[in-house]
Amino acid sequence: MSQPIKILLSFLERKIIADLLPTLSSRMKLDTENGRVLTFTQDEAQAILDTTRSNHHDFRGVKVHAAEKLAERFSKAIEDSQGIGAIPVGERLYQFKISLRVLRPLIWRRIQVRECTLDKLHEHIQTAMGWFNSHLHQFKIDGEIYGDPELLEDGFEDSTPIIDSTNLKLAKIVPKNGQTMTFEYQYDFGDSWLHEVVFEGCLRSQRGSRYPICLEGERACPPEDSGGAYQYGEYVEALFDPAHEDHAQMLQWRGEHDPTQFDCEKITKRMRRGLPNWRNK
Repeated sequence: MSQPIKILLSFLERKIIADLLPTLSSRMKLDTENGRVLTFTQDEAQAILDTTRSNHHDFRGVKVHAAEKLAERFSKAIEDSQGIGAIPVGERLYQFKISLRVLRPLIWRRIQVRECTLDKLHEHIQTAMGWFNSHLHQFKIDGEIYGDPELLEDGFEDSTPIIDSTNLKLAKIVPKNGQTMTFEYQYDFGDSWLHEVVFEGCLRSQRGSRYPICLEGERACPPEDSGGAYQYGEYVEALFDPAHEDHAQMLQWRGEHDPTQFDCEKITKRMRRGLPNWRNK
């Protein structure tokens, strides 16, 4: 459900609305010339937008510019109040499914996070999957590369110009209408762990609940520096075959590793602890 639209209107803007839509004139607060914040339903806001646009040729003088700005502001307000904008930022949750590509059986997580930067989403992915942020990362969204310029300034992985992810909010990335979208997250350019990230939509947070949260998933994350998707398969094969020539070496390297292990509660706790803030060191 779309939320009501609150918008600050000048006296002239309120006068234009009152002249165009007499049914709203009594609510325009024309007894004061100060700006007033007024609330409209979606239908009222759309009627104001449509009527202002269809009558723009009838305006004269300062009303021409005022009417143009009025239409622009109502257009933006309507857009912002629909889709993900229908949920106030403070109550909004973003749901993502993150899956490691290539590996089968699939290693995946479904998480819910509050509004945050794309850089913070990187942290949520790290803690949800089970990585330790020991290597570089980047996002690839609609052909654009997003990351921390401080780390990727030399264009180590891709010659495409880097868009700063450290201040970019999720609301600027996902579709405003709330439809699903898919993008790529790459971690460790040597092992090249490629993740498919699916934005599944926004929903309203539950009162009394804590976030971020891991809702579900399957299988353990590969160990750091295990060589990538293909070498990880060889590692698991050697680890579980006592007769394999590399069995003792793999066991000594990492100890026991259960690829089937998965615990939602432990992952959620890890997500809430977050990663150490290396920028403050």
